[in-house]
Amino acid sequence: MINKRNIERYIRSLFGQEALISIKKLGQGVQGAGFLIDVKTRSGHRSYVIKGLFPHGLGHDYPADRAGVFLLDLDEFKNLPGHVRAIDVIAECEDGTIKSIGGGREYYLLMERAEGRDYFHDLREMKDKDALDEHDIKRIKAMTSYLARIHSVRGDSKALYWRRIRDTIGHGECLMGVLDTYPDGTMSYREMAEIEKLSVEWRARLKPLYRRLCQVHGDFHPGNIWFRDTTEFILLDRSRGPWGEAADDVTALTINYIFFSIRYFGRLRGAYDEALRLFYREYIEETGDRDILRVVAPFYAFRGVVVANPVFYPDVTRSNRRRLINFVKNVLRTRSFDPKRVNEYIK
Repeated sequence: MINKRNIERYIRSLFGQEALISIKKLGQGVQGAGFLIDVKTRSGHRSYVIKGLFPHGLGHDYPADRAGVFLLDLDEFKNLPGHVRAIDVIAECEDGTIKSIGGGREYYLLMERAEGRDYFHDLREMKDKDALDEHDIKRIKAMTSYLARIHSVRGDSKALYWRRIRDTIGHGECLMGVLDTYPDGTMSYREMAEIEKLSVEWRARLKPLYRRLCQVHGDFHPGNIWFRDTTEFILLDRSRGPWGEAADDVTALTINYIFFSIRYFGRLRGAYDEALRLFYREYIEETGDRDILRVVAPFYAFRGVVVANPVFYPDVTRSNRRRLINFVKNVLRTRSFDPKRVNEYIK
């Protein structure tokens, strides 16, 4: 769980090369293990405990999960009377060096700049088209081909598949968290609970399907897809881990064909209708995943409450917001999603 040699090297960088260091395992529980570190120097003797978390299950699957737990510990141990103090959070790097990451008040991500134009531009332009043009078709095929390629990389972890389903329903960035941001009066708490309960029922249906686990982007929506030319694009903001359910990516994009059409016309029609059908037809043909339509419901629920949220889209009319909420509820009540029935779902 810990690399004793690297820990010793780090301790000596703090107390000097002459320090005598002993590291012994104290014990372990379900979540992780603790180690006693004794340090003897000319100035005296000190004892510390170092704790690590096991990397599978309990929401600790990725290094960022474990870092988040320890950073919160560093902030909060000192604030509870009678609690031991946390000294620091340390990270072991790929080269074996150890560095402090504790003490920060905020954290930021530095990344490359994306060049191009996001796919929202295409969605806005579709309102003036009765049918898709060649440019639209090529882009949809480029996106379905990309998803087919990344989704072909399969994972083997029941825990990670179950986590993606659990996160989609209960994560603060997903369905329940988004519903908690709704201004009072937009939707009753009772109706929110109805959506949540229906989504939890889907969790039981999807849990046996854990062999569907695959590589995902996690937030494959138009703002994160930047086209450099007709078919070449670059992606932003991969989210919530590298493994999940393909339906997460499929619904993140396709909810927007439904949303934009409802926003402009109050129903699914024209180029938006054609785009939705083309996307599913191409994706299923490339992947052979005919079960995709049987698993999208809770993911559409999450994406649906996002686009229906007045905090994110304040200009959506009350009647169109109701259509989107109806879509969420009716899809959750349907065993298999049918792209041809969207206008029935929104009633």
